[in-house]
Amino acid sequence: MDINMSLIGQMITFAVLVWVSMKFVFPSLNAALDERAKRIADGLAAADQGQQAMVVAEKRASEALAGAREEASQRVADAEKRAQLVAEEIKANAQAEADRIIAQAKADADQQLTKAREALRAQVADLAVKGAEQILKREVNASAHADLLSRLAVEL
Repeated sequence: MDINMSLIGQMITFAVLVWVSMKFVFPSLNAALDERAKRIADGLAAADQGQQAMVVAEKRASEALAGAREEASQRVADAEKRAQLVAEEIKANAQAEADRIIAQAKADADQQLTKAREALRAQVADLAVKGAEQILKREVNASAHADLLSRLAVEL
């Protein structure tokens, strides 16, 4: 019986040890393990959220880059249009200035031509008077024959 008592004593000790372990040790171990599992799960969730945030950020960055490229190409196109309009305006202004200069030159030439004709008429009238003097061998009075001279100037 001694063996049985010793065995029963061991069994009771083992049962007490199991009961004490289950009552005091395992709950704190389970709590530590649960806390560790929760931290690991939280870390994995944060990593997943970080990856999702990175995917969203990359998508936004690519959209922003595409928008910036499109805006830049639009600005370049607008600048080219403005440059073309400015070039056309400059060309039109230059053509208008050239036309004005040509018109002024024509007006000046016409005025010079009229002055030259008038001077030529006066010279021809003087020559005609001198020629008449030579022919008549007498002096013609210009003031007395002003009407005759003016008719002669108109005919020339």
